[in-house]
Amino acid sequence: MKFSLRLLLLVVLILTGRPADAMPLADVADSLSGGTVAPVRWERPDTLRRPSLLKRIGRGIVGFIEEFDRIDTAYIEPQQYNFETMIQNTNTYEVYRISDKEGHSITFAPEWSYKIGPYIGWRWAFFGYTLDINHLDLTHNNRQRQEYDLSLYTSMFGIDLYYRKSGDDYKIRHINLGGSIDTSPLSGKRFDGFKSSIKGFNIYYIFNHRKFSYPAAFSQSTVQRRSAGSPLLGVGYTRHTLSIDWDKLDEMVYNEIGEQVGETSIDSSLLFGTIKYTDVSVSGGYAYNWVFAHNWLLAGSLSVGLSYKKSTGDFDHEHFSLRDFSFRNVSLDGIGRFGIVYNNSKWYAGGSMILHAYNYSRSQFSTNNFFGAVNFYIGFNFGRRKKQ
Repeated sequence: MKFSLRLLLLVVLILTGRPADAMPLADVADSLSGGTVAPVRWERPDTLRRPSLLKRIGRGIVGFIEEFDRIDTAYIEPQQYNFETMIQNTNTYEVYRISDKEGHSITFAPEWSYKIGPYIGWRWAFFGYTLDINHLDLTHNNRQRQEYDLSLYTSMFGIDLYYRKSGDDYKIRHINLGGSIDTSPLSGKRFDGFKSSIKGFNIYYIFNHRKFSYPAAFSQSTVQRRSAGSPLLGVGYTRHTLSIDWDKLDEMVYNEIGEQVGETSIDSSLLFGTIKYTDVSVSGGYAYNWVFAHNWLLAGSLSVGLSYKKSTGDFDHEHFSLRDFSFRNVSLDGIGRFGIVYNNSKWYAGGSMILHAYNYSRSQFSTNNFFGAVNFYIGFNFGRRKKQ
């Protein structure tokens, strides 16, 4: 009986996970099989005790945050300094193209916006201000124009935030009325009857974030030491508003080339007042950092989004009902990022470009919107971090 108790107890302890400092098996078996009965007391060591729910949640949050910048140092050199300062030139541009089912089209675009200003950063926080050089005067048109762009980059994910509101400084870049009509007298003409605004964000996840660094290419907070790439997955939201004074445009066309097209120069199927539509998208793409020389990096990425659009509008003409302009369709949008940078950890200089493209198409007409920014910068880091 003594042997069978030992065997049974051994099986039970193995199945239940016997602590390392528990009573020896022989003593436990002896106490159960006769002789002196000794109390059996097991105490779970502190190292094996399950932490509280609050501690587990705290550890999970800390681990998740640390994962943002967890990198493979064979591929990425982390930032060695606490502070950085930089001067940057930012050039922004946007284009709106509207076309009908007959192939007639009108393209509106303002002049390039040139900005320059200083920035200063502390670790992940970066602040700055740029002055719009070619819009220094405070006329009514220029007070209406507003542009805000913010990009946040970590090793794991990135965020683009943007808000743009146009002034009245658009020009007709190209107009096609079909046939052999010469529209060149309209090219470059200022047209203050077109207004637009766009606001939204893009959030994207970087799968190979331990070897591929977006910050190395676009925020200079790390240095890519070996070439690497990564798939991207993102979501986006954008709100568009377009307003066109077609009567004013028709009058301009008639005054310039009326003898060629007569009084009905603008296709009536395009005659809407204001359109507001929301664009929600899911995107996928790929990015690659090419280290083509020591301290040099050439970066590029492209994401294509499958977007769903929903709109409201005020259509004052009998040709269309609100149902005709529901915008409830699926289309393709795109985001491209490109950059070149020299970074020796102390000094850096380079340029970058971010482009956005949005498309919408219906049986009656289609719209295409492109906007982006080109940046040139030079800066340096200081306040070296203490080695841990």
